[in-house]
Amino acid sequence: MSQKIGLVGVGRMGANMARRLKDCGHEVTVVQDIRAAAAEQLAEELGCIAASSLSEVTANADIIFTVVTDDTAMREVFTTDNLLKDASGKVFINCATLSPELQRQVDAACQGAGADALEACMASSIPQARNGELYLMVGGEESIFNANEALLKDLSASLRYIGPIGKAAQVKALVNMVMNINTAALAEGLGLGAALGLDLDMLCEVFSQTGANSRVLETDSADMKERDHDCFFSAAHAAKDSGIANALAAANGIGVPLSRATEAQYRKLMELGRGELDKSAVAELTFPGRLDD
Repeated sequence: MSQKIGLVGVGRMGANMARRLKDCGHEVTVVQDIRAAAAEQLAEELGCIAASSLSEVTANADIIFTVVTDDTAMREVFTTDNLLKDASGKVFINCATLSPELQRQVDAACQGAGADALEACMASSIPQARNGELYLMVGGEESIFNANEALLKDLSASLRYIGPIGKAAQVKALVNMVMNINTAALAEGLGLGAALGLDLDMLCEVFSQTGANSRVLETDSADMKERDHDCFFSAAHAAKDSGIANALAAANGIGVPLSRATEAQYRKLMELGRGELDKSAVAELTFPGRLDD
C-alpha cells in the first residue's frame, strides 16, 4: 500500500528532499513551512497541499519528515499547533541536526501519541538532497528503521543505522564538530598564506598532497579564495552544531578547546551580520583586509 508523505520545513534541504521523493514515485501529499509562500510554491510544483497548520500535515500523511533549523523550532512543531494531534500510527522521520536530548524527548512524545519516530541525521548538502545522495545516520528502534529502509534509501547514497534514538545525533554532532574545525583551520592557513604573499592555488595543491589535505579543502578552498559564500551550509548552522558538540563535551568532562574556538569564530560571523553566509565565510575573519570591506 502506498504511504502518503508529508514534509515540515521546506527550505533548501527539505524542498529538494520532497522533489527527490516525488521523482522516485512516492506520494508526497502535503508540505508546510513557517514561510507560507515557500510551502505554497513547492506545493504548486509538486501538486500537493500546502498545509496552513501542522495538524493538517499529520492528517494528510502517514510518514512525516521534519527538516527544521534547531532545537527551538523542533520543540515548537511538536508542541505548538500540534504535529502530534491524531498521530496514532504515524511515523515521524526527523532530519534536523538537534541535540541528542531533544531527539529523545521527541521520541517520547511520539510514543505517547501512539506514533513512531526515527532520527535521520544528514551529513550532506543541497545537491545531494536533490539527487538522492545524502549520507544518512539513523537512530531509533531497529524494527522501525527496517520498515522504512527502502524509503530512506531513495534519499541516500549511504545509509547507516547507528542505534537507539539520540545516538545518531551524537555522531552527527561529532561529524560537524570536526568538519567545522577543519573549515576554520583551512581559513587560517589560507589567510596566513595570503598575508605572506603566497600563491594560494599553489598552496592548495601542496595541501592536497600532504597531511594538510581534507574534504574541506576540496569543497571550500575555492570559495574562500574567491569570496564566493553562497550558502550550502550556513555559518549560523555551523555555530549551532559546534555548540551541540561542545555541550556534549562539557557534560562528559571532555576538553575541546579547538571546537570551542571554532564555535566562537562562527558566532563572531553572526555578530557581524554574516551568519547566513556559507560556512566558508569564516575566511572573511582570517584573510588580511577583508573585514575592512
